[in-house]
Amino acid sequence: MIRYRSISLVVALILLAAGSSLFPSLQSAMAQDGNAAPAATAPEIFTAPVASPAAPLPRDEEIVAAERRIEEERARLSALRAQVEKNLEEDGLLADVKVNVDALVRDALAISVDLRPRIGDIQARLTELGEPPAEGQPAESPGVAEERARLNAARAEVNALTRQTEDLSIEAKALSDRISNIRRTLFTSRLFENTEINGSVVQEAFQSFSADAARVQRSITSWLTFVIKFKALPLAVAVLLSMALASLILFLEYRLFGRINRRDTSIEDPSYLSRFSVAFFSTILPSLALSFFLSSTYFLLDTFNVLRSDISPIVASIFGLVGLVFFITAISRAVLAPAAPNWRLVRLSNKGARDLSIAIFLMALVNGLDYVLSVISETYSSPVVLTVMKSFASSLVVGTLLLFVSFLRPVLAVSGDPSARGRPWPRAVSITLRLVGAVLILAAGIGYVGLARFLATQIVLTGAVVATMYIGVLTGKAISAPNQFGETRVGQFIGRRFRLSAVGLDQSGIAAGLFIYVFALITGIPLILMSWGFQARDLQLWLFNLFTEINVGTIRISIFGILGGILLFAAGLVMTRWFQKWLDGNVMARSHVDDGVRNSVKTGVGYLGTAIAGIIGISAAGIDLSSLALVAGALSLGIGFGLQNIVSNFVSGLILLVERPFKVGDYVITGANEGIVKRISVRATEIETFRRQSIIVPNSELINAPLGNWTHRNRVQRSEVPVSVGYDSDPQEVIDVLLEIVTEREDVLHNPEPFVEFQSFGASSLDFELRFYLADFADGLRVRNEVRIDIVRRFRARGIVMPYAHQEVMLHIQDRDREALLGRGSRAAKIPSDGQEELFPGPDDDKLLP
Repeated sequence: MIRYRSISLVVALILLAAGSSLFPSLQSAMAQDGNAAPAATAPEIFTAPVASPAAPLPRDEEIVAAERRIEEERARLSALRAQVEKNLEEDGLLADVKVNVDALVRDALAISVDLRPRIGDIQARLTELGEPPAEGQPAESPGVAEERARLNAARAEVNALTRQTEDLSIEAKALSDRISNIRRTLFTSRLFENTEINGSVVQEAFQSFSADAARVQRSITSWLTFVIKFKALPLAVAVLLSMALASLILFLEYRLFGRINRRDTSIEDPSYLSRFSVAFFSTILPSLALSFFLSSTYFLLDTFNVLRSDISPIVASIFGLVGLVFFITAISRAVLAPAAPNWRLVRLSNKGARDLSIAIFLMALVNGLDYVLSVISETYSSPVVLTVMKSFASSLVVGTLLLFVSFLRPVLAVSGDPSARGRPWPRAVSITLRLVGAVLILAAGIGYVGLARFLATQIVLTGAVVATMYIGVLTGKAISAPNQFGETRVGQFIGRRFRLSAVGLDQSGIAAGLFIYVFALITGIPLILMSWGFQARDLQLWLFNLFTEINVGTIRISIFGILGGILLFAAGLVMTRWFQKWLDGNVMARSHVDDGVRNSVKTGVGYLGTAIAGIIGISAAGIDLSSLALVAGALSLGIGFGLQNIVSNFVSGLILLVERPFKVGDYVITGANEGIVKRISVRATEIETFRRQSIIVPNSELINAPLGNWTHRNRVQRSEVPVSVGYDSDPQEVIDVLLEIVTEREDVLHNPEPFVEFQSFGASSLDFELRFYLADFADGLRVRNEVRIDIVRRFRARGIVMPYAHQEVMLHIQDRDREALLGRGSRAAKIPSDGQEELFPGPDDDKLLP
């Protein structure tokens, strides 16, 4: 009985253990089934812990926000795609849609970029948790298992969202490319659309013109009646404000620029710079003033609700006509100067300049009227045939004017008299004008009216803009020429106002010339692009991409980022210099720190601050520092394979360029070499000796060896002239004469003062040294020579002797040698008069002499 009960107890325990392992899944299944009955519980002593029902894993807020953004961008893409389908024939609307689509591409990629840190955090946390336990190993705690499941689920969701953003950006990019293709096809189709020109078309165009003219007249009459009755006060206020604004613009333009954009008739032969500067500013400044006035007038009329929806485009086109004709007339008068031949920029006769000015004005007027009529036709939905005939007529007029210009004789006569009859165009110019005019007339005649109109517009508008840009470039070049800016009125005013030196004024001319270059380009290039069919939104998008991201392979460069990095680096350098000064002048100076320690700490702080500022600037510029690590690794490998000397010279060159112990033009002495520094590169430095020999010195030698620099801080040099006088001379008189010689010279500095040192008592002279300072060491050789010459003259005039070395030789001769010498003298006296000397048999006394 006891055995049976014990066996039954063992079996029961085994069953309870198995049930405890199966219970959680059973309980979860029962929880999902609403009709399932709760399981019975066993006595407490035999039951194992029962897990709670599995709750859904909490979702990451960043992932939820990313899903919401993706859905919004997908809906936005669908809306943009619908807009494209609705506006397949509207180039302006398609340009706006393309801008939004490109922005959507960037926003989609931004979502993926924002999710990257989350992926990194998830992967780092999974790495901390380690690998899950393998089969047969003890199970991990429920909290760890739950966190691992949550992280894996979040990683899967982030990966899925990243793929969705990539797909979304690909779809948006494909839509952007489709819009570009549609616009390109639309431009080509309109440009090369062919329309048959015949009598019926002309008759239909005249009938449509009569009907549209009557309709436009009724519309304008009704609008004027409405304005006079109900908008008289707003119209009066808008007109008065516009007139006041125009008067203010004219006043400011006259006060600020009145002297630089008007020709001085009293000057018979103006300079090259004056002619170009007057031509450029007399075109740009009045044109900008008129454009601002017309824009503000239109804005005021529209703000006061004076303009009606059908009148507003017509008024805008008329303002555009006025601005276009004024600008082209201004540039033609600036270049041709019909009434001022001495200010003319081209070699034309007076009659030729006047005829060309009239022809250019007529072409501008025809193109402007064509534009106004096009706006009217579009506003009132005129028939296509009317638009075709309008463009046909304008193209014929422009082509005829070009043919007329080609037969003129505008070139200045050989005598140079502008009032004389001119010569015909050069052959190349006349043939080009006739060819272009014939192409316009032929293209319009065979039905390519759109192409003819486009070419006629570019001839007038693009030609005027290019001429203005060319004048601007020449003006900037002339102003930035050496010592030219100071001759202009603006330069003279700036020099007086800011008290600039000649060097500062010349450098201001460089800045002024650069400003004119930039101004001519940023105003001319957009106008040319817009005249060639590009929309303003296209230019805005290109400008935005230019300053925000430039893709060079896989590298993205941002001009704004680079400028920000440069500003941060400059700010870091300023803060470093300030901190160095404060630390050295306050903390270490008050602590009585040794000068050597102060200099070391100050230098170390400077290097550390520069390095930190460089890292911050590089990071702000968008440059990945990991790529620099790869470069450093490659350099380390190269150094290890035998590039130590090259790298040493390279680093030494960088140190020389940064610390600037010497610069190009300095007079240096290194070892056995001395001369003028001609070039400093990252590997070696070129030194030219006074014998015109070029010596290439490795930079490491200049860093590791002592180097003398005569012109490190300045070009001041002390010169010495040693002087020796006889013992009979008065030392004070000698000193006074030497000081008098150098103090009378203008090229000798008086601070520090010249000085004469009485150096020593020589063997046969009193030795002095004259010391004086020169402002430029290059004058030392010449000045020392002139001083020496002056010293000789002054000493001779005052009787001061400059001795040379004297030596007394005493001969100790024996008696027999003295007798031999005396005997030789007596024999010399007995030589016969015939010149023949008798030879004596005795020994030669000369051999006894030393």
